Amino acid sequence: MENASFLHQLMHPRSIAIVGASNNPSKMGTMHALSILKDGFNGPLYPIHPTEKFVLGQPAFSSVGDLPEAPDLVLFVLPAWHLPPLFEQFGKIGTKSAIIITAGFKEVGDAGAADELALVATARKYGMRFIGPNCMGLINRAVSLNTTVTPLMGPPGTLGLVSQSGTYVAQTTVYLEKRGIHLSKAVSVGNEADVNLVDVLEYLGEDEQTRAISLYIESIRDVPRFLAVASKITPKKPVIAQYIGGSEAGARAGRSHTGAMAGKNHLYDGLFKQAGVIRVDSVEDLYGIGWALANQPPIRGNRIGIITNSGGPGSAIADTLEAEGCQAPPFSEALREKIRPLVPPHAPRGNPIDLTFSMDMDVMTDTITRTVMASGEVDGIVLHGAMSTGFLGAVFPHLADLLPGMTLADMIKQSEKDISKSVRLPYETGIPMIISAFFDRDDQYTREYEDNGVPVFDSPEKAARAMGKLVAWMKIRDRASNRKPVIPASEQAALAIIAKAVAENRKSLDEYAAKQLLKCYGIPVPEERLAASAEEAAEAAAGIGFPVAVKGCDPHILHKTEAGVVHLHISDRAGVLNAFSAIQAAAGRPVPVLVSQMIAGSRELLVGLTHDDQFGHCVAFGIGGIFTEALKDITYRVAPVSTVVAMEMIDDIRTRKLLGPYRGMPAVASGVLADIIQRISMIGAIHKEIKEIDINPLLICGATPVAVDALIVLA
Repeated sequence: MENASFLHQLMHPRSIAIVGASNNPSKMGTMHALSILKDGFNGPLYPIHPTEKFVLGQPAFSSVGDLPEAPDLVLFVLPAWHLPPLFEQFGKIGTKSAIIITAGFKEVGDAGAADELALVATARKYGMRFIGPNCMGLINRAVSLNTTVTPLMGPPGTLGLVSQSGTYVAQTTVYLEKRGIHLSKAVSVGNEADVNLVDVLEYLGEDEQTRAISLYIESIRDVPRFLAVASKITPKKPVIAQYIGGSEAGARAGRSHTGAMAGKNHLYDGLFKQAGVIRVDSVEDLYGIGWALANQPPIRGNRIGIITNSGGPGSAIADTLEAEGCQAPPFSEALREKIRPLVPPHAPRGNPIDLTFSMDMDVMTDTITRTVMASGEVDGIVLHGAMSTGFLGAVFPHLADLLPGMTLADMIKQSEKDISKSVRLPYETGIPMIISAFFDRDDQYTREYEDNGVPVFDSPEKAARAMGKLVAWMKIRDRASNRKPVIPASEQAALAIIAKAVAENRKSLDEYAAKQLLKCYGIPVPEERLAASAEEAAEAAAGIGFPVAVKGCDPHILHKTEAGVVHLHISDRAGVLNAFSAIQAAAGRPVPVLVSQMIAGSRELLVGLTHDDQFGHCVAFGIGGIFTEALKDITYRVAPVSTVVAMEMIDDIRTRKLLGPYRGMPAVASGVLADIIQRISMIGAIHKEIKEIDINPLLICGATPVAVDALIVLA
């Protein structure tokens, strides 16, 4: 792919120039240069400096024209006002890649935004690609390239990182080293004036060194492309994302229920689910769960074995696993009998296996774990309490008087053992293992697990959540084929309805027109007729058959129940006449009424379409009726959606049990419901004039969904 090729060139330079480095150790440019020099880059580094002859021991050049060659990559760390002419000079000599650390562009206002656009124009003029501005550089462990301000630590890893915050690339090396986490490649994308987050995601999706990808996201500028790229990667390689900035405070108010509840957080949540991206809530999980997914064998089921030396952590793991969609099934009697001679007589053996503070670590971490893995009864293991040297260090002050002449170093040296078989178990068996431990890398077990790619978390719940995300990726791998739906041609009757409303300068369609339009695209609606007088309403009711509903039908009355213009379960002519009069009084002016077949049903759903300036049209599904705002049980996806995604939406709401057989009611016809969701999702693409659709309620009559009320808002 084109994106992969230009980023491969940018990530693998043969030579680098830097503008802004000096011999002053307090300058950022100097720190960036030191990282390039000291972390193993084996090509030439060309400092550009107006007065210094040498910078950090490297020959310096006073101008771009003095360079012995056009460097593959140039790093800019200088004030923004000095950048444009130098940027153009590198373009003229043939440099094709740049990293602009320099800040002071669109993040500071309109003038900075104009300067940023000028940089893009210069880059296009010379065929250059660049990361930034306002970024912190990149890391490529495959070629020992580090252009950030902090040194690399530890060996190359398998976790790729793309961040819209420079901190999470440039200031985390010590944090990651303490947790045994090692990156393959990392990119701080900054303002994304040229290279953006999706470009790097696509590149890492093809990178053989990278086995999982973590994304720190504050905004996705091209939602359709992100969805397309991520959807291709996630069935083959896990992608984890943390999104910041989507609180309810940032939600856009809309005229319909659907639009009013579509906060950015809801839309990002739906986007990630649709793309197969695993969402996490903290940067700690972004690294830790990303590392687990990058290093553990792909899990094949959701049966998890729990092995612990303490009851409390075992219970915490079990509870968290259940919340994550995993099972901790009781072990068979045959497996319990194999475990019985390995544990104290009082120790539980049924899953969790609880050794009750046994200090025989070989039995817990090797013999029992190996036995459970070989049983065929688990797909993964969460193990808590493996410890040795760290624990001895903690208790040594109490033991010292009983061991005269022995130092802590002596005790630790005597207690160290060969645990290589234990730490290799997940790779030998193909069964992933996650560790929970209260001791860090001072303990031999923690250190060797981490050094062998077995993730160690500092609490039982974190370890269990990580195992849950391994199961989540299994479900993503096993998803049904998700082909983008074909958008049907527009219906002439629908075009006429919209044209009439536009000609009348309406902002929305009345209920009758909205449902007639939906009917054009196969959405089930009740039989109904529009009436301008009481007599017409009575005749319409007689033609439809009692009981009927009578509702005020005016595009300016958006929420009819609150306005008092809805009358239900009318069983005779007199009731229709009374309802007509009451509606005119409530409206305060003459309004037509809609006489509709009375649809019976106790379950009320919502299906809708909303529009966001960033996401475009999104389809919504959830609980409708009077509980819409109270429960806020609505899920969103970027429109249009396939039938597969529509079925996933149905299963995504918290109250999905209401859709199955419930209190004598049959299961909702899920295929029909998914078809309605899909059809609604396509209407915005068919008719650009439509901004929002709100079907609320979509009433379940027996097992069949029927749109008994609808609102369509025009752009």
